Amino acid sequence: MNEWKNKSNRKPLLLRGARQVGKTTLVKEFAKTYPFQLYLNLEKKADRQFFEQTDNVKTILEALFISNNLQSKDIQNTLLFIDEIQEQPKAIQALRYFYEEIPELHVIAAGSLLEFALKDIQSFPVGRVEFLYLFPFNFIEYLEALQHKTGLEQLKSIPIKPVAHTALLQLFNQYTIIGGMPEVVREYVQGESVANLTPIYESIWSSYASDSEKYTSGTTAKNVMKHIMATAAFSIDERIKFQNFGKSNYQSREVGEALRNLHQAKIIQLIYPTTSVEVPIIPDFKKSPRLQFLDTGILNHILGITAQMLPLQDLSKSYKGAIIPHIITQEILSIQSKKSDLPHFWVREKKQSSSEIDLVYAIDGKVIPIEIKSGSTGSLKSLHQFIEKANHPYAVRIYAGEFEIQTAKTPTGVPYLLMNLPYYLGTLLPEYLDYFIKKYSL
Repeated sequence: MNEWKNKSNRKPLLLRGARQVGKTTLVKEFAKTYPFQLYLNLEKKADRQFFEQTDNVKTILEALFISNNLQSKDIQNTLLFIDEIQEQPKAIQALRYFYEEIPELHVIAAGSLLEFALKDIQSFPVGRVEFLYLFPFNFIEYLEALQHKTGLEQLKSIPIKPVAHTALLQLFNQYTIIGGMPEVVREYVQGESVANLTPIYESIWSSYASDSEKYTSGTTAKNVMKHIMATAAFSIDERIKFQNFGKSNYQSREVGEALRNLHQAKIIQLIYPTTSVEVPIIPDFKKSPRLQFLDTGILNHILGITAQMLPLQDLSKSYKGAIIPHIITQEILSIQSKKSDLPHFWVREKKQSSSEIDLVYAIDGKVIPIEIKSGSTGSLKSLHQFIEKANHPYAVRIYAGEFEIQTAKTPTGVPYLLMNLPYYLGTLLPEYLDYFIKKYSL
């Protein structure tokens, strides 16, 4: 955000993300770097009225300055933060005019249901607003919250030193169990036991369930949404079908509409497969997707598996092997703060056999296959099939073991390079892929 603050051609910054991922807290902390701050929460009628009474942003700003005892000469040292901006569409439209007419004013806006508000905006300020996407804490941010300086220092070394492996894996296991929701992490850092975090998870998920009804209209649509919120977690280990989802009688169209709404709200997202082995990675929306919850800690709570995860040394078997792929996908999502691209998994579907790879990642003009497991290299059947089709020799296995790069061959004799990456390096996947491709070749 400091980079945004110092830009010469600075546009209003619009923060996007689900509820309770820390948007308001982040901006309020950042606001301390300004001599003057103006804060509006548009859930409050008194704050909405600034935009209801006039469309003139200079008049709005003048009224704000008067009510906050500021002078016009303070504009360039002032941050205007408009929270819950989705509650007043005129405020979203006003961002354009703040940029065009008062460029010296620093403006940040945030909202939790923006995707739905934006659909109703007739003239959204395209090209006049900059976006920043917020997600739950990733592993590096979790270590920062813990103030674990040693762990953070070790992660700066590429490749990671073997001596750091055991400690970082234990820390990653903790992170996988509790997740990255800021309120949960804060309470854990302050000494709360994992057992005492249950009410926080329940409160967050209940608020999402309550919010979900805002995305629908009509009794049937609301019932479908309730059903999905109650059952979706139990399909996390498989690709889903919309028709009769969660052993219901609901039709594909009804379930699809509800899931797409939750997807837009970033509460439960649809991760689609691809058959691409070369760039660009093109998702196939006709094939069955996987579900990705906003936060793995919340997912563990819904599934009721948090307690049984605590004594495990390797979490790869948790809930049918689905939890580690879920947290790694969450990690990769978290590093895309300036765009909203989703990762994809790879499939090859044939009548006699099918193959599936957990994730693919595009870098340096290559599509890299990524398997997430703890088995031996000989069990990487789907990865081998991908390598035999690909135009490069690079592959990744994310697992509980130590960092290692090895030369291997597919069963048909095609040589390839396999980077074995510990779970705790998921946040650093782009950096390690860059290292891998530049340093190693066949």
